[in-house]
Amino acid sequence: MIEVLSSAALATVQDLGRTGSLRWGVGTSGAMDSLALAAGNLLLGNAPGAAAIEVPVFPFKVRFGEDCAFALTGADCAARLDGQPLLPWWVHQARAGQVLTLGLPQGGAQQRGSRAVLCLAGGVDVPEVLGSRSTQLRGAFGGHEGRALRRGDVLRAAGAGAACKTGFGLVPPALALPLQQGGVAAVRVLPAAEYMAFEPASRAAFWAGEWKITSQSDRYGYRLEGEPLRPIAPMELRSHGIVPGVIQVPHSGQPIIQMRDAQPSGGYPKFGTVIEADMWRLGQAPIGSRVRFIETTWDEALAALDEVRAWLDKVARMVELHRGAPVSVARQRG
Repeated sequence: MIEVLSSAALATVQDLGRTGSLRWGVGTSGAMDSLALAAGNLLLGNAPGAAAIEVPVFPFKVRFGEDCAFALTGADCAARLDGQPLLPWWVHQARAGQVLTLGLPQGGAQQRGSRAVLCLAGGVDVPEVLGSRSTQLRGAFGGHEGRALRRGDVLRAAGAGAACKTGFGLVPPALALPLQQGGVAAVRVLPAAEYMAFEPASRAAFWAGEWKITSQSDRYGYRLEGEPLRPIAPMELRSHGIVPGVIQVPHSGQPIIQMRDAQPSGGYPKFGTVIEADMWRLGQAPIGSRVRFIETTWDEALAALDEVRAWLDKVARMVELHRGAPVSVARQRG
């Protein structure tokens, strides 16, 4: 088990998300960087979708109550175990009583990241709600008591104490699967239903410009700042279904990208949708950073998803060789 020693860190328990419940008005939740979560779990021999701790605010500290293998993925946060530095994207072993500290994200502007993922042997053991262990903050259910973690919380690792090989890791996907445009982090976008209802100049500006992720951004949505997107004529739409990745444009003309805790419906015009294969990139983009958008096609989006899955397959094979035991990748969509 582990005990949380930090307060107000906004850390939550997340897995790959709550699928199949949109028809009941329940959003998906899940890790903002699903690739980091899946890879960290594979490194430990867990199922790719096992629950882990997502940490977006630092420093963050936990104390291990028993021996436990763990993996750190996502942002490189200059982690230390009892003061000894740890490698990111690596498997480590903690002994009972040791304290793990995650500091501020490190690295260059495009690889710095904004969220660390702490995976534990066997996964974080919390009850499933509607088929997922993810925390749904707005609904106050799932995860640990339906809320962000706070000082004094105790979580159990389902595989604590079990044998697990340590001392190996992998190259982060930000380096293995780079995507930039003009030296700025980029994500690929499919034009959406109301795309052609915006002025040609606005459509061109969307692809050509850089967009700042403002401080009004969180797990629910990223509010962007850039040249306003202007419709050809005013639009009033009824509320309709939306999913994470959808880019909506309110009356201000400043886009909002729906993120993992997005509500399942909304009435703003849909300009585009960030492809599933690139949502992890957006989830790691720091507040205040800038992002660019690359127009893509449906076939290119599917090919990008295949590339991500191939990378996870490669991770699974590497772990299998190191552990000497079969490891399979569950085909779960993040």
